[in-house]
Amino acid sequence: MSRGRKQIHLAAHFPGVNSTTVWADPRSGSQIDFSSFEHLARTAERGLFDFFFLAEGLRLREHAGRIHDLDVVGRPESITVLNALAAVTDRLGLAATVNATFNEPYELARRLASLNHLSAGRAAWNVVTSSDAFTGENFRRGGYLDRADRYARAAEFLGVVRELWDSWPPGGEPRPFAHSGPQFRIEGEFPVPRSPQGQPVVIQAGDSAEGREFAASAADVVFTRHSTLEAGREFYADVKGRLARYGRGPGDLKIMPGVTYVLGDSDADAQERAAEIRLQQVSPQNAILALERIWGRDLSGYDPDGPLPDIDPDPDSTLVQGRVRVADPVGVARKWRALSEAKGLSIRQTVVETTGRQSFVGSPATVAAALEEFVAADAADGFILVPHLTPGGLDDFVDQVVPLLQERGVFRTEYTGTTLRSHLGLADPAGKGGTP
Repeated sequence: MSRGRKQIHLAAHFPGVNSTTVWADPRSGSQIDFSSFEHLARTAERGLFDFFFLAEGLRLREHAGRIHDLDVVGRPESITVLNALAAVTDRLGLAATVNATFNEPYELARRLASLNHLSAGRAAWNVVTSSDAFTGENFRRGGYLDRADRYARAAEFLGVVRELWDSWPPGGEPRPFAHSGPQFRIEGEFPVPRSPQGQPVVIQAGDSAEGREFAASAADVVFTRHSTLEAGREFYADVKGRLARYGRGPGDLKIMPGVTYVLGDSDADAQERAAEIRLQQVSPQNAILALERIWGRDLSGYDPDGPLPDIDPDPDSTLVQGRVRVADPVGVARKWRALSEAKGLSIRQTVVETTGRQSFVGSPATVAAALEEFVAADAADGFILVPHLTPGGLDDFVDQVVPLLQERGVFRTEYTGTTLRSHLGLADPAGKGGTP
């Protein structure tokens, strides 16, 4: 391995209910059968990835009052799936997305600590929040929280969870815990002993100013959407620049954008495949659904191969439920119209061009070089790969790209530790000011 070359961290995102996944492909399998989770996890471990990542869905999304077609297969609970995967993997980290708005600290701390023990120190928690009243209807508390309130709750939530984990000092007996704050007031004794990695790794996903500050103050990994070199470098410099005010160094936080990839025998072949995949991802039906998400109107009468609507969006629409609300639908519609008119694009072509992109496209050698360039330029510390097929979408990357990264000296040739913290090069929490 070449000294001085920045090492790449890799993780695998299980393809979910989104426009990335190509369900029409004959190789596409079940999203809820355990065999699918096992296949992708075993492939990621064979590729020496840091961790396997599961998203969360607390309520099936709705479109015009009906369950969205891409959600009808269901959403298994993440920690339950990862507990099962702990039994069929040995080194791979296991990351669950769990909402801090609709859970309670003691109960979640116990579930994550249990996963940490069952996996011998491989657990991670992706902390997310929700201000969606539609999702909140599934819970006793109901309603939703304003942005500032949900980050305040999340910050205190994480602090309480870490208090509970640290109530078992390394090699010691448990101490009673007591917390009293604006969001939570609890006391008692935590039943799960300290795990081999001290605490589960904390992942954060969010690009707002509040999200960036929360990541700098408390997260171990940031799951970001910035998958271009320029945007990645700006985000990287901004978030890493916030660490010092919390007594943290650049190595204490890993920045890993979610990215897609398409491989081919040549760069030209990969570009052709990428174009085909985008058309599969954005079917005529999905193009209209994507348009309705922006316009907030029933556009079923429009031709996907025709021009965009000349009417303005309805900013107060409730046509789509369970998705992140578009902040400025009128502004987005204006940009889409300008693009469509400038390039002569139909509705479907406009959606293809604006709603998604393959981050890395080319031959295995081209993709390996691009990944190294991205990390070497401080645009990321690594990547969370989002395949477009379930469950075999990671196979070609592990077989064709990983060996090239190893040859370049920028990716491990074997696991050197047993915990997720060791894979990520993160210090033990006790060594960073935690409970001694």
